[in-house]
Amino acid sequence: METIIFKDTAEDIEKAAEIIRNGGLVAFPTETVYGLGADALNAEAVKKVYAAKGRPSDNPMIVHVTPNSDLTRLTPEVTPDMEKLMEAFWPGPMTMVVKRKPEVPDTTTGGLDTVGLRMPSNQVAMALIDMSGCPIAAPSANISGRPSPTTAQHVIDDLYGRVDGIIVSGDCEFGIESTVVDMSSEEPMILRPGIITRNDLEGVLGKEVLLDPTLNKRPDKFNNEEFKPKAPGMKYKHYAPKAEMIIYEGEQESVLAAIDLEREMRESLGQKVWVITFDDSDQKEAAHDFFAKLRAADKEGADVILASALTEKGVGFSVMNRMLKSAGYNIKKV
Repeated sequence: METIIFKDTAEDIEKAAEIIRNGGLVAFPTETVYGLGADALNAEAVKKVYAAKGRPSDNPMIVHVTPNSDLTRLTPEVTPDMEKLMEAFWPGPMTMVVKRKPEVPDTTTGGLDTVGLRMPSNQVAMALIDMSGCPIAAPSANISGRPSPTTAQHVIDDLYGRVDGIIVSGDCEFGIESTVVDMSSEEPMILRPGIITRNDLEGVLGKEVLLDPTLNKRPDKFNNEEFKPKAPGMKYKHYAPKAEMIIYEGEQESVLAAIDLEREMRESLGQKVWVITFDDSDQKEAAHDFFAKLRAADKEGADVILASALTEKGVGFSVMNRMLKSAGYNIKKV
């Protein structure tokens, strides 16, 4: 397949939108990570997304909308709590899982009776959705299981020759995927943490927001074929670099000493070592940089990545969610 590289100009975005309207695939920037888009209401187009990514078909997609989109095409009801969240966090990095209408294909929802809706704040993404004239289903624009793409080059590295078009624009603002909150029942529940935190959501809703019990843990039921994920990234191995990855948890001094010791040992065996450490006081910077660092390690041919854990509070909880999955829960406590 020949992949067209588009600039982020209005003229090129319109050409990309024509591809979407015709049932094709276009990768585009958002404020979280780059997405791979198709017409969310076109089941055949969405099937191509799964094929291009090598993505399991029961892994649901997020449907991207704009202020001009007609939500009544997608969900039967907008509740007062949904309205509160939309007013506070849209456009922005928050996805709401809501009841879906039959018009939304099973292919888009992973066979669920719910659908994830998000309104991105990135202007290129907004323009593409509006010019396409349809809601756009878009998971991250990478090979399934690989670190999410936060630059256009990451997308090109993974998907050139697999998709119809790639819109080249700037680096993503936040660097991790949107917060996903299940609003399909009376009790809101975070299915995937992101930049918008539990405290942020509770402050707007004025009530408790639950955390899915599988978050940042390795639940046995992930190995159960009957488990149906309600949001991307819940069931399958995600965000993984090619290298072995170890996360070190403990006091900072002890962690850094343990990483140094492991690095020396590995290098003595002729292995190429990549170290990732973050300042716990700037967790948003860690979120912005994490996936890019994993991809840089892959580019350099690292054999092993040694990473320091973040405190699992606020955005740190969200970054650790990605780190744990990236490392396959390979953790050393020191």
